[in-house]
Amino acid sequence: MYKNKKIFILGMARSGYAVAKLLSKDNAVLVTDCKNQNEEHVNDLAKRGVDVVITEEPLGLLDESFDVMVKNPGIKYNHPCVIKARELDIPVINELEVAYEYLNEGINIIGVTGSNGKTTTTTLIYEIMKRALSNVYLAGNIGTPLCEIVESIPKDSYLVMEISDHQLCDMYRFKTNVSVITNISETHLDFHDSYDRYKLMKKRIFNNLESKDLGVINKDNAECLEISKDVDCQKEYFSRLETGDCFYQDGIIYYQGEAVIDTSKLMIKGYHNYENIMAAILVCKHYGISSDIIREVIYNFKGVEHRLEFVKCLRGREIYNDSKSTNVESTKVALKSFTKPIVLILGGLDRGHSFNDLVEDMGQIKLVVCYGETKERIKNFCEANGFSVIVVDNLVEATKTAYDKSAEGDIILLSPACASWDQFNCFEERGELFKKTVESLGEDDGIKEL
Repeated sequence: MYKNKKIFILGMARSGYAVAKLLSKDNAVLVTDCKNQNEEHVNDLAKRGVDVVITEEPLGLLDESFDVMVKNPGIKYNHPCVIKARELDIPVINELEVAYEYLNEGINIIGVTGSNGKTTTTTLIYEIMKRALSNVYLAGNIGTPLCEIVESIPKDSYLVMEISDHQLCDMYRFKTNVSVITNISETHLDFHDSYDRYKLMKKRIFNNLESKDLGVINKDNAECLEISKDVDCQKEYFSRLETGDCFYQDGIIYYQGEAVIDTSKLMIKGYHNYENIMAAILVCKHYGISSDIIREVIYNFKGVEHRLEFVKCLRGREIYNDSKSTNVESTKVALKSFTKPIVLILGGLDRGHSFNDLVEDMGQIKLVVCYGETKERIKNFCEANGFSVIVVDNLVEATKTAYDKSAEGDIILLSPACASWDQFNCFEERGELFKKTVESLGEDDGIKEL
């Protein structure tokens, strides 16, 4: 528990605001950010005695008088303030690490990470557990900072959390009771500077596990197997390529030999979703949840917003919002989910990553419409590989162009393979603008589920 400390919070946004409110009760707190923040939040913190300083030069605010730095997960480890904090022997942690110290006794924590699929997997686990058990809470990278709700979670509850690699960077005492890793692929290398460092951060999902705890691991992913091989806990594996504790075979998902899910009855499609479902099953079975409840929830699950989300059918075109695909691997997964001709919208923040791995899954691509910082590199990639491409400046133009150049029977798919931060604050904002633009194009032909 933090008490009578002097706290330096680097980066505000939603998580910084939540941790500042929590810490302000017993500590002296300073929050700094380079961007203007929600005025209501700033005023609220001021009333709580928190100093909020908006500046592009926060280094001068930091000195040896501070006891702890709480870093926003989106701020890189080589930020000048972080370097200075370490030189001054000031611990650098994050909002989750703080919240962990405020949790009541006996709370079961289920932590989910992975390069792709973690939001769907986390949501599935939460929905199933909520249906079967009492006192089940959802927090983390999925939307609600843990500091925002930590004091309202009673003892002996269940806490389901999506945890990103950015959050794992600055966690040390935090531990889960069940750790899930969906998959690992090369992404966020601009943040971590190397694939090896990224994998080491992902391994932290297993930090502090004990022999009684559980690791749920993708058996088909070599990187997952590698980073978990020396972890001292119970381990259960899911696979769609071979047998395991939970596995897929001939349209059926099995748990310990029991046929649990008939994939023909699912609203969400794609092998990647079978993996997400298998991971969720292993977690829920660990807590003794019946197959009947698991089936009931999974068969009625329509997916998460911005992840292969069906928007509408417009004059024979099916339109999907996959704004959450912020890397190439995630877009590959989206492309594999369709058999019809695709007009694909790509683009966003230029992290310098290659698009070459998309080629093998672009057999149904009719046209690529690209925009944003990466538009010229995507144009060059398409032309080098023989794909038709149109370059525009922004997402609204891209959406309208994709519709104008499509035909009845086509799929229009926003799956950008890039982060959103060149033109948006987050992928959710990007997805909302896409849907709003689609709505402006005309009326639904009717309802369709993916």
